[in-house]
Amino acid sequence: MPKDSSIRSVLIIGSGPIIIGQACEFDYSGSQAARSLREEGIEVSLINSNPATIMTDPINADYVYLKPLEKKSIVEILKKHQEEGHPIDAVLPTMGGQTALNLAIECDKAGIWKKYGVRIIGVDIKAIETTEDREKFRLKMLELGVGVCQGRTARSFLEGKEIAQEIGFPLVIRPSFTLGGTGGGFVDKPEDFDKALNNGLHASPVHEVLIEQSVMGWKEYELELLRDGAGNFIIICSIENFDPMGIHTGDSITVAPAMTLPDTLYQKMRDLSIKMMDGIGKFAGGCNVQFSVNPETDDIIAIEINPRVSRSSALASKATGYPIAKIAAKMAIGYNLDELTNPITGSTSAFFEPAIDYVIVKVPRWNFDKFPGADRSLGLQMKSVGEAMGIGRNFQEALQKACQSLEIRRNGLGADGRELTDQAALKQSLAHPSWNRLFHIYDAFKAGLSFKTIQNLTKIDKWFLYQIEELVELEREIGHYDLEDVPPALILKAKQKGYADRQLAHLLGVKESRIYNFRQEHNIRRVFKCVDTCAAEFEAQTPYYYSTFNSPQLPVEGVAAPEKGAFPVGDLAGNESITSERKKVVILGSGPNRIGQGIEFDYSCVHGVLAAKEAGYETIMINCNPETVSTDPDIADKLYFEPVFWEHVHAIIMHENPVGVIVQLGGQTALKMAEKLTRYGIKIIGTDYESLDLAEDRGRFSALLRDHDIPYPKFGTVRGSDEAVELSRELGFPLLVRPSYVLGGQSMKIVLNEQELEQHVVKILHDIPDNNILLDHFLENAIEAEADAICDGEDVYIIGIMEHIEPAGIHSGDSYAVLPTFDLSENVIKQIEDHTRTIAKALKTVGLINIQFAIKDEKVYIIEANPRASRTVPFICKAYQEPYVNYATKVMLGDKKVKDFDFKPVKKGYAIKIPVFSFNKFPNVNKELGPEMKSTGEGIYFIDDLEDEFFQKVYSERNLYLSR
Repeated sequence: MPKDSSIRSVLIIGSGPIIIGQACEFDYSGSQAARSLREEGIEVSLINSNPATIMTDPINADYVYLKPLEKKSIVEILKKHQEEGHPIDAVLPTMGGQTALNLAIECDKAGIWKKYGVRIIGVDIKAIETTEDREKFRLKMLELGVGVCQGRTARSFLEGKEIAQEIGFPLVIRPSFTLGGTGGGFVDKPEDFDKALNNGLHASPVHEVLIEQSVMGWKEYELELLRDGAGNFIIICSIENFDPMGIHTGDSITVAPAMTLPDTLYQKMRDLSIKMMDGIGKFAGGCNVQFSVNPETDDIIAIEINPRVSRSSALASKATGYPIAKIAAKMAIGYNLDELTNPITGSTSAFFEPAIDYVIVKVPRWNFDKFPGADRSLGLQMKSVGEAMGIGRNFQEALQKACQSLEIRRNGLGADGRELTDQAALKQSLAHPSWNRLFHIYDAFKAGLSFKTIQNLTKIDKWFLYQIEELVELEREIGHYDLEDVPPALILKAKQKGYADRQLAHLLGVKESRIYNFRQEHNIRRVFKCVDTCAAEFEAQTPYYYSTFNSPQLPVEGVAAPEKGAFPVGDLAGNESITSERKKVVILGSGPNRIGQGIEFDYSCVHGVLAAKEAGYETIMINCNPETVSTDPDIADKLYFEPVFWEHVHAIIMHENPVGVIVQLGGQTALKMAEKLTRYGIKIIGTDYESLDLAEDRGRFSALLRDHDIPYPKFGTVRGSDEAVELSRELGFPLLVRPSYVLGGQSMKIVLNEQELEQHVVKILHDIPDNNILLDHFLENAIEAEADAICDGEDVYIIGIMEHIEPAGIHSGDSYAVLPTFDLSENVIKQIEDHTRTIAKALKTVGLINIQFAIKDEKVYIIEANPRASRTVPFICKAYQEPYVNYATKVMLGDKKVKDFDFKPVKKGYAIKIPVFSFNKFPNVNKELGPEMKSTGEGIYFIDDLEDEFFQKVYSERNLYLSR
């Protein structure tokens, strides 16, 4: 059926601030859906309260409403559109996670959609109710003849106790209508049941839980489906969880396509998933179905079905190149699959199941270090804050690349001298999974634990364990050689299994550069392959690449060998990334999300890419985060889905030969590359490494402030605890103690005496050896403010000055920030403006800069300066309705000067940045706030004046959570 012409205007509901369990994969889906609908000439309105995302940017929709996700906001929007004569015809609630679905149901029950004549598209409310209500889901599956766990729903404590007696232990508790496994868990013993049941009943918004038999240790699989209005189905891909049942899929390592699934079982799963989607409703859209398989008997049971795009759909889209949200949005307005074209190939039908000739591995990224005292064990409640994805020709290569992408100071899986060797500790870790279990499986093989023991403790499929055991054996084989006598074929084999040069250097006891030179000498080069959705059966129009090592590495027919060294990558057979003669720029992304570096840097990267395109450059994006818009293949001219890890970045730069690299938009991940890029003679576009380093080096930066007569708190730098105690007597307590070169206030603490100081310095040196430690005199009861500005080396334009509601001492990412300032005197604001201009020019800033201030007794002190995109830039862009990152990128490229822009910020009332926390995932953690950032996301809230109730409440509680 062609497009439904009665739908002229659609409202998309977003997912709100980032929380654990609902992250920026919905920003990606929502952005794709909005662009997809606008291509069809449909007017798109978006509601989302998250200022950090590209989804809420004017480039994505005709109307963006940065409002709280509640019924009141929906009514305001529908009413406004009706009064203005262009009413909203339909609402698409499947792109904003659980938040959007719950809000759509609430509005449906209140009769709001009916009152304003709005149709719900892309899903069916009954389908949501069937899938979210655990009892309805169970009964529907039984009716369809689909196996489910034995169990029943309890709506009271008493009922729950009765059901537990019937089923017997172990069992599992799953609350209805929650996301990320909130409130769920396994109960092995009767004495733990009462507490778990209470938690589950309270976590469910409707106070009901499903109690069912435990299938812990079974295998877990997911299928991603699309179905159109005519009932056509396609399976986008199969995903296998490396971890068995018992760990939330968001906390599991996942692999696509499924590696250990026999075709007979796969066909059975396909049939079941189609039957399930058909059985819950006849809507057109996407579905994610989760199955569990008994490894002994091959019995299949259905775990759940999500009638919307999910975390896994973002992964499946990036894994296959098939844009699920884009196609689902088109089907929601009436198109059938056979009427749409696959955007990657540009020539095949969207009614064509993707085929992939590579392997995808997703590894979650955790941040337990931010939550001292947190229960670090993994279970039914999701705890990871982000994820990285690796693409390789085999499982081992993809796994190593995903590990290289995590940025946890590891160079891959193993081969870095950081193994755990204590067998008892290893067994404990394997039996009780936490974030490091993958590394400990590797260590266990290395420490000599038997295969059988490892398999019994982890219940991980033997095939995956053999793959890891094989890596350990390869490592032993390499260890028998020196670089002088190692066979080149062995090094090629290791590279094909994903080993980084750094890992091989560790195994052979040489410097990384010597491994690189050895590879050049023996023509062991990365080639770049295309992700094309069709296993190279048709030519792809979308330049989306990953790297691998061909075997053997032969030149293209007819190409003469170079006199010395390696063939250029472009001359190697099997390389599919053809370089152009255009002037190019590389933008480095920010890697996996974590606390302190989130989606706001993705926002900046996307705007950087678009601005560089406008300035006439070919844009090349390097990033490894499957959740983000920057890794959407249709954003940059070329996407390299690769770790933001030196070896990979260097190989791409050598192949593409860009004019330069932009590092100031990708957070600390990209900034960390600046020193190496400079050392290798690669141009950094915008502020140079010397200035970036000067801002990070507290001693040199303070000398710069002193030379310009700008105040800063007394400070000093130490390397050990004795020095620290000596210096503290000179500076005076309280002291702010922190390591240098970190983001998100990592390991920052306010200490009040010598004993606390000594303890914290020892802890920092244990966590981050050989780091300089900064001690600042802490200004108590000071007001904190920050400014963001654009500088071209000569002129400075301050885009916004924000005042924090909380006093200095709470990390800026955890503070409520008000734009513009609300009670600073003109004298203080003038000092802030003068210092910002002076510092931006003194640091020779070209692009963006963020400066943080402490104000005490009408005097403005400098806390720190960061010559890069900051967390607050997207917030200011949204509040003032100006594309500052676009302007800053053009300044970096030398395309424009600050005075070339006609700045016209829309200033009305105040915008408040609201920090959002995910403490509910860590119930035993102290909720006090200090210099180390703990929030996972943020919202924006607009007020007309300071009499506003919301502002008054927050202001009255400003000292409540300040701790050390």
